[in-house]
Amino acid sequence: MSTAAPEKHENALPTLEERPGSDIVIYDGHCKFCRAQVRKLAWWDCQKRLSYISLHDPEVAKRYPDLTHEMLMEQMYVVDRNGQRHGGAAAFRYLTRRLRRLWWLTPIMHIPFSLPLWQFIYRFIAKHRYWFGKVEQCDDDACSVHFK
Repeated sequence: MSTAAPEKHENALPTLEERPGSDIVIYDGHCKFCRAQVRKLAWWDCQKRLSYISLHDPEVAKRYPDLTHEMLMEQMYVVDRNGQRHGGAAAFRYLTRRLRRLWWLTPIMHIPFSLPLWQFIYRFIAKHRYWFGKVEQCDDDACSVHFK
């Protein structure tokens, strides 16, 4: 019997326990499109500043009771180290300042008065993310949000 720790799957994302004190990305873990984008985000996080948790994990409701399931189904959230919540395009905008590999997007994302445009684009993509043919699991809740 081996006493070595089990190997971590190469696509596994860093958890809250593995990176205490990091910013936390809450995403739709049932959506293949979302998981693919979060894996890219993990690659962009070369400084290891982020940890990840699916909105479907019961721990999310315990830690963040102010973020309802409906809110989390509408957009990803980043909870920064100070506990501030950033949602949707504002979350991505925040990440352009935190992740070195995204700094090139900072001037574009921070054009004065542009956040409503970025939010509109983000919400359109988020609302239609299951239409991209990237559905792993579509329960009644997910379908009711995305196939109206």
